[in-house]
Amino acid sequence: MVHIAIPEPTSPQHVQDSTAYNLRALPQYLHALHSAGATPIPIPLHESPQRVAKILSTCHGILLPGSPADIDPQKYAEPRNPHSAAPDPLRAAVDELLIQDAFNLHKPILAICQGTQALNVWCGGTLYQDLPTQVGTTVNHAPDRTILEAHPVEITPNTRLAALVPKTCHPERSEGSAFRAPHNTNGSAIQLREEPGHLYVNSSHHQAIHRPGDNLIVSAISPQDKVIEAVELASPDHWVIAVQWHPERTYNQSAFSRALFHAFVHAAQQWTPRKIEESVLQA
Repeated sequence: MVHIAIPEPTSPQHVQDSTAYNLRALPQYLHALHSAGATPIPIPLHESPQRVAKILSTCHGILLPGSPADIDPQKYAEPRNPHSAAPDPLRAAVDELLIQDAFNLHKPILAICQGTQALNVWCGGTLYQDLPTQVGTTVNHAPDRTILEAHPVEITPNTRLAALVPKTCHPERSEGSAFRAPHNTNGSAIQLREEPGHLYVNSSHHQAIHRPGDNLIVSAISPQDKVIEAVELASPDHWVIAVQWHPERTYNQSAFSRALFHAFVHAAQQWTPRKIEESVLQA
Protein backbone atom coordinates (compact mmCIF):
# COMPACT_ATOMS: atom_id res chain seq x y z
CA MET A 1 0.00 0.00 0.00
CA VAL A 2 1.39 3.37 -1.07
CA HIS A 3 0.95 6.18 1.47
CA ILE A 4 1.08 9.81 0.34
CA ALA A 5 1.47 12.55 2.96
CA ILE A 6 -0.60 15.67 2.30
CA PRO A 7 -0.83 18.62 4.71
CA GLU A 8 -4.12 20.33 5.41
CA PRO A 9 -4.37 23.33 3.05
CA THR A 10 -4.75 25.97 5.75
CA SER A 11 -4.86 26.63 9.49
CA PRO A 12 -6.95 28.77 11.88
CA GLN A 13 -4.02 31.20 11.98
CA HIS A 14 -4.83 32.14 8.40
CA VAL A 15 -8.52 31.31 7.84
CA GLN A 16 -10.91 31.68 10.75
CA ASP A 17 -13.07 28.76 9.62
CA SER A 18 -10.19 26.65 8.39
CA THR A 19 -12.12 23.43 8.98
CA ALA A 20 -14.78 24.44 6.45
CA TYR A 21 -12.11 25.54 3.94
CA ASN A 22 -10.20 22.27 4.28
CA LEU A 23 -13.40 20.24 3.95
CA ARG A 24 -14.05 22.01 0.63
CA ALA A 25 -10.52 21.81 -0.77
CA LEU A 26 -9.01 18.56 0.50
CA PRO A 27 -11.51 15.99 -0.91
CA GLN A 28 -10.48 16.66 -4.52
CA TYR A 29 -6.86 15.84 -3.72
CA LEU A 30 -7.92 12.74 -1.80
CA HIS A 31 -10.16 11.59 -4.66
CA ALA A 32 -7.34 11.95 -7.20
CA LEU A 33 -4.88 10.05 -5.01
CA HIS A 34 -7.36 7.26 -4.23
CA SER A 35 -8.26 6.97 -7.92
CA ALA A 36 -4.59 6.72 -8.86
CA GLY A 37 -4.09 3.87 -6.40
CA ALA A 38 -2.65 5.58 -3.32
CA THR A 39 -3.77 6.02 0.28
CA PRO A 40 -3.64 9.70 1.31
CA ILE A 41 -2.34 10.47 4.79
CA PRO A 42 -3.56 13.96 5.78
CA ILE A 43 -1.19 15.86 8.08
CA PRO A 44 -2.97 18.13 10.61
CA LEU A 45 -1.14 21.44 10.84
CA HIS A 46 -1.28 21.52 14.65
CA GLU A 47 0.87 18.39 15.00
CA SER A 48 4.31 18.65 16.62
CA PRO A 49 7.40 18.19 14.46
CA GLN A 50 8.04 14.90 16.24
CA ARG A 51 4.56 13.62 15.38
CA VAL A 52 4.89 14.79 11.76
CA ALA A 53 8.22 12.96 11.48
CA LYS A 54 6.61 9.78 12.80
CA ILE A 55 3.80 10.03 10.24
CA LEU A 56 6.30 10.67 7.44
CA SER A 57 8.19 7.50 8.34
CA THR A 58 5.19 5.55 7.00
CA CYS A 59 4.82 7.57 3.76
CA HIS A 60 6.27 6.97 0.30
CA GLY A 61 5.60 10.36 -1.30
CA ILE A 62 4.62 13.97 -0.58
CA LEU A 63 1.81 16.03 -2.11
CA LEU A 64 1.92 19.77 -1.41
CA PRO A 65 -1.56 21.21 -2.08
CA GLY A 66 -2.74 24.74 -2.75
CA SER A 67 -3.56 27.24 -0.02
CA PRO A 68 -5.25 30.64 0.35
CA ALA A 69 -2.05 31.94 1.97
CA ASP A 70 0.98 33.42 0.24
CA ILE A 71 4.58 32.52 0.99
CA ASP A 72 6.29 34.91 3.40
CA PRO A 73 8.53 37.07 1.12
CA GLN A 74 11.13 37.27 3.90
CA LYS A 75 11.94 33.67 3.00
CA TYR A 76 13.31 34.87 -0.33
CA ALA A 77 14.73 38.16 0.95
CA GLU A 78 12.18 40.54 -0.55
CA PRO A 79 9.97 43.21 1.03
CA ARG A 80 6.28 42.44 1.18
CA ASN A 81 4.23 43.65 -1.79
CA PRO A 82 0.99 45.42 -0.77
CA HIS A 83 -0.94 42.88 -2.86
CA SER A 84 0.66 39.89 -1.16
CA ALA A 85 -1.65 37.92 1.14
CA ALA A 86 -0.62 36.99 4.67
CA PRO A 87 1.42 33.81 5.14
CA ASP A 88 0.23 30.76 7.07
CA PRO A 89 3.10 29.92 9.50
CA LEU A 90 1.65 26.55 10.55
CA ARG A 91 1.25 25.37 6.96
CA ALA A 92 4.72 26.70 6.08
CA ALA A 93 6.32 24.82 8.98
CA VAL A 94 4.72 21.52 7.98
CA ASP A 95 5.60 22.06 4.30
CA GLU A 96 9.25 22.56 5.22
CA LEU A 97 9.31 19.35 7.26
CA LEU A 98 7.75 17.41 4.38
CA ILE A 99 10.07 18.85 1.73
CA GLN A 100 13.17 18.25 3.87
CA ASP A 101 12.14 14.64 4.47
CA ALA A 102 11.46 14.10 0.76
CA PHE A 103 14.81 15.54 -0.32
CA ASN A 104 16.72 13.66 2.36
CA LEU A 105 15.22 10.33 1.32
CA HIS A 106 14.43 11.05 -2.36
CA LYS A 107 10.70 10.56 -1.88
CA PRO A 108 8.61 11.67 -4.87
CA ILE A 109 6.97 15.10 -4.63
CA LEU A 110 3.94 16.45 -6.46
CA ALA A 111 3.41 20.15 -5.68
CA ILE A 112 0.31 22.07 -6.73
CA CYS A 113 -0.32 25.84 -6.88
CA GLN A 114 0.90 27.36 -3.58
CA GLY A 115 2.72 24.08 -2.92
CA THR A 116 4.74 24.79 -6.06
CA GLN A 117 5.68 28.21 -4.74
CA ALA A 118 6.65 26.76 -1.35
CA LEU A 119 8.88 24.16 -3.02
CA ASN A 120 10.53 26.76 -5.24
CA VAL A 121 11.33 29.06 -2.30
CA TRP A 122 12.63 26.13 -0.24
CA CYS A 123 15.01 25.40 -3.14
CA GLY A 124 16.29 28.98 -3.08
CA GLY A 125 14.06 30.50 -5.76
CA THR A 126 11.96 33.67 -5.76
CA LEU A 127 8.36 34.59 -6.58
CA TYR A 128 6.35 37.25 -8.30
CA GLN A 129 4.22 38.42 -5.38
CA ASP A 130 1.44 39.75 -7.61
CA LEU A 131 1.21 38.95 -11.32
CA PRO A 132 -1.22 41.75 -12.34
CA THR A 133 0.98 44.51 -10.89
CA GLN A 134 4.46 43.02 -11.36
CA VAL A 135 4.07 41.33 -14.74
CA GLY A 136 1.15 43.29 -16.13
CA THR A 137 -0.18 40.23 -17.90
CA THR A 138 -3.48 40.16 -19.79
CA VAL A 139 -3.79 36.43 -19.08
CA ASN A 140 -6.32 35.73 -16.35
CA HIS A 141 -4.45 33.40 -14.00
CA ALA A 142 -7.21 33.51 -11.38
CA PRO A 143 -10.62 33.01 -13.03
CA ASP A 144 -13.58 31.33 -11.39
CA ARG A 145 -12.61 27.90 -9.99
CA THR A 146 -15.27 26.27 -12.20
CA ILE A 147 -13.30 27.23 -15.34
CA LEU A 148 -11.66 24.05 -16.61
CA GLU A 149 -9.58 25.64 -19.39
CA ALA A 150 -8.30 29.04 -18.26
CA HIS A 151 -5.31 29.47 -20.56
CA PRO A 152 -2.91 27.43 -22.71
CA VAL A 153 0.40 26.04 -21.50
CA GLU A 154 3.51 25.23 -23.47
CA ILE A 155 5.35 22.15 -22.24
CA THR A 156 9.15 21.96 -22.40
CA PRO A 157 10.24 19.00 -24.57
CA ASN A 158 12.19 16.12 -23.02
CA THR A 159 10.90 16.69 -19.50
CA ARG A 160 9.00 14.37 -17.19
CA LEU A 161 5.92 16.51 -17.75
CA ALA A 162 6.21 16.29 -21.55
CA ALA A 163 6.06 12.49 -21.34
CA LEU A 164 2.59 12.77 -19.75
CA VAL A 165 0.92 14.92 -22.42
CA PRO A 166 -1.84 12.99 -24.26
CA LYS A 167 -0.95 12.29 -27.88
CA THR A 168 -4.51 12.40 -29.26
CA CYS A 169 -7.57 14.54 -28.59
CA HIS A 170 -10.99 13.38 -27.38
CA PRO A 171 -13.47 13.47 -30.28
CA GLU A 172 -16.48 14.01 -28.00
CA ARG A 173 -15.07 17.38 -26.91
CA SER A 174 -16.07 19.92 -29.58
CA GLU A 175 -14.23 23.19 -30.12
CA GLY A 176 -17.29 25.19 -29.15
CA SER A 177 -18.40 23.29 -26.07
CA ALA A 178 -18.51 25.04 -22.70
CA PHE A 179 -15.25 25.14 -20.78
CA ARG A 180 -17.20 25.13 -17.51
CA ALA A 181 -19.40 22.08 -18.01
CA PRO A 182 -18.12 19.21 -15.85
CA HIS A 183 -20.52 16.47 -17.06
CA ASN A 184 -22.48 15.22 -20.04
CA THR A 185 -26.23 14.81 -19.72
CA ASN A 186 -25.72 11.09 -19.06
CA GLY A 187 -23.65 11.90 -15.96
CA SER A 188 -20.24 10.99 -17.36
CA ALA A 189 -17.43 13.51 -17.15
CA ILE A 190 -16.79 15.55 -20.30
CA GLN A 191 -13.26 14.86 -21.51
CA LEU A 192 -11.20 17.95 -22.33
CA ARG A 193 -9.53 18.17 -25.70
CA GLU A 194 -5.85 17.59 -24.95
CA GLU A 195 -2.97 17.05 -27.37
CA PRO A 196 0.53 18.53 -27.82
CA GLY A 197 -0.75 21.48 -29.87
CA HIS A 198 -3.81 22.15 -27.74
CA LEU A 199 -3.23 21.95 -24.01
CA TYR A 200 -5.12 24.19 -21.61
CA VAL A 201 -5.11 24.23 -17.82
CA ASN A 202 -7.29 25.68 -15.11
CA SER A 203 -5.74 28.43 -13.01
CA SER A 204 -6.21 29.96 -9.57
CA HIS A 205 -3.20 32.03 -8.51
CA HIS A 206 -1.95 35.61 -8.35
CA GLN A 207 1.65 34.68 -7.52
CA ALA A 208 4.09 32.63 -9.56
CA ILE A 209 7.71 31.54 -9.80
CA HIS A 210 10.07 34.38 -10.76
CA ARG A 211 13.47 32.72 -10.48
CA PRO A 212 13.47 28.91 -10.28
CA GLY A 213 15.21 27.38 -7.28
CA ASP A 214 18.41 25.35 -7.34
CA ASN A 215 18.29 22.38 -9.71
CA LEU A 216 14.71 23.13 -10.78
CA ILE A 217 14.10 23.33 -14.52
CA VAL A 218 11.11 25.00 -16.18
CA SER A 219 8.83 22.36 -17.70
CA ALA A 220 5.84 24.54 -18.68
CA ILE A 221 5.06 28.21 -19.31
CA SER A 222 2.04 30.29 -20.21
CA PRO A 223 3.05 31.15 -23.80
CA GLN A 224 1.30 34.52 -23.91
CA ASP A 225 3.07 36.10 -20.93
CA LYS A 226 5.91 33.59 -20.28
CA VAL A 227 4.78 33.04 -16.68
CA ILE A 228 6.28 29.80 -15.36
CA GLU A 229 3.54 27.19 -14.97
CA ALA A 230 5.57 24.13 -13.94
CA VAL A 231 9.04 23.13 -12.78
CA GLU A 232 10.65 19.79 -12.04
CA LEU A 233 13.82 18.59 -10.41
CA ALA A 234 16.73 17.99 -12.79
CA SER A 235 17.47 14.58 -11.32
CA PRO A 236 17.03 11.19 -12.98
CA ASP A 237 16.56 9.39 -9.67
CA HIS A 238 14.32 11.80 -7.76
CA TRP A 239 10.78 12.38 -9.11
CA VAL A 240 9.70 15.95 -8.37
CA ILE A 241 7.09 17.82 -10.43
CA ALA A 242 5.45 21.09 -9.40
CA VAL A 243 2.55 22.63 -11.35
CA GLN A 244 0.93 26.00 -10.88
CA TRP A 245 -2.54 24.81 -11.94
CA HIS A 246 -4.98 22.44 -10.17
CA PRO A 247 -4.99 18.95 -11.73
CA GLU A 248 -6.95 17.57 -8.77
CA ARG A 249 -9.96 19.65 -9.90
CA THR A 250 -9.92 18.17 -13.40
CA TYR A 251 -9.01 14.57 -12.59
CA ASN A 252 -12.28 13.23 -13.98
CA GLN A 253 -12.22 15.41 -17.12
CA SER A 254 -8.52 15.46 -18.04
CA ALA A 255 -6.33 12.62 -19.27
CA PHE A 256 -3.32 14.88 -18.58
CA SER A 257 -4.36 15.34 -14.94
CA ARG A 258 -4.91 11.61 -14.52
CA ALA A 259 -1.53 10.85 -16.09
CA LEU A 260 0.18 13.26 -13.69
CA PHE A 261 -1.33 11.65 -10.59
CA HIS A 262 -0.71 8.12 -11.88
CA ALA A 263 2.93 8.94 -12.65
CA PHE A 264 3.35 10.39 -9.15
CA VAL A 265 1.80 7.35 -7.48
CA HIS A 266 3.86 5.02 -9.67
CA ALA A 267 7.03 6.85 -8.60
CA ALA A 268 5.97 6.45 -4.96
CA GLN A 269 5.36 2.73 -5.54
CA GLN A 270 8.89 2.40 -6.94
CA TRP A 271 10.50 4.43 -4.17
CA THR A 272 12.94 2.69 -1.85
CA PRO A 273 14.55 4.38 1.16
CA ARG A 274 18.04 5.74 0.66
CA LYS A 275 20.76 4.48 2.92
CA ILE A 276 21.41 6.87 5.79
CA GLU A 277 25.02 7.45 4.70
CA GLU A 278 23.82 8.42 1.17
CA SER A 279 21.34 10.90 2.64
CA VAL A 280 23.97 12.51 4.85
CA LEU A 281 26.63 12.69 2.14
CA GLN A 282 24.30 14.28 -0.45
CA ALA A 283 22.30 16.55 1.88
